[in-house]
Amino acid sequence: MSKLRIVFMGTPDFAVGILDTLVQHSFDVVGVITAPDKPAGRGRKLNESAVKKYAVAHNLKVLQPTNLKNEEFLEELKALKPNLQIIVAFRMLPKVVWEIPEHGTFNLHASLLPDYRGAAPINWAIINGETKTGVTTFFIDDKIDTGEILLQSEIAIDPEENAGSLHDKLMILGADLVITTVKAIESGHVTTKKQPDTPIEKVAYKIHKDTCEINWDASMDKIYNHIRGLSPYPASWTTLYNGETELFLKIYDATLLKEEHSIKAKTVVFDKKTIKIAVTGGFIELLEIQLPGKRKMKTHEVLNGLKLDENAYVG
Repeated sequence: MSKLRIVFMGTPDFAVGILDTLVQHSFDVVGVITAPDKPAGRGRKLNESAVKKYAVAHNLKVLQPTNLKNEEFLEELKALKPNLQIIVAFRMLPKVVWEIPEHGTFNLHASLLPDYRGAAPINWAIINGETKTGVTTFFIDDKIDTGEILLQSEIAIDPEENAGSLHDKLMILGADLVITTVKAIESGHVTTKKQPDTPIEKVAYKIHKDTCEINWDASMDKIYNHIRGLSPYPASWTTLYNGETELFLKIYDATLLKEEHSIKAKTVVFDKKTIKIAVTGGFIELLEIQLPGKRKMKTHEVLNGLKLDENAYVG
């Protein structure tokens, strides 16, 4: 087999870990494709993707197409003469792109496919209370996350971990799986498994603001999973009704206190250092929160400047 010439496509931090592992293993990454720079912040300064920053720092050729079907971009891509393309946390590719390399285009997805196809597999695995997840490499086809599976690797989900810590574990696991997949392709020893055609129950829908609102009528385990499944980003939220004031409250960390009580659900129970929310079967103690216009802080820090009404509640 001719030496692999790899084009890598990705955008966020998760993709950087995989790209770095390819570079560290001395694979020939002939090009990196990532999202165009976007204005961000008050000054609307152009913000480069995490993948672009890494690629530039390591002298890798970068392409940032706005239209993946653009003829000029396609000519630039073909000029790199890739014979393998690797996709990690990028957008859906048109067939004219993924069919270019002779050894195919494969994607790394942060779930055990076919479960949790979609944009936010790490978040939804925790939100749904899963005890295990993993990573999958699969060949791209014309649908989202439905192509033939190459390899999978499984990992346990710690009962207390959040989306951030699981993200970091899956990035390491995914990097190893990508290297194993590339070596299998390089050696010509590739076998694949078709995914089922039937609809799947567990879907990783894109996270929206409404998704992040806490339903305090749910079971305490579901509330807890919701909070950790959205932490540290984009973070769960609720409305705090504090006397005559309504506050938009983000919750980054919490813990369960399972105990019987007769306090009305959604009531805020507090002292000088703690805030607890009464729920069915116990309390959700808030450990790290953020008020509008403030940085995120430990709850005892917030209480230094926040006077809570004795009738405060959430909802």
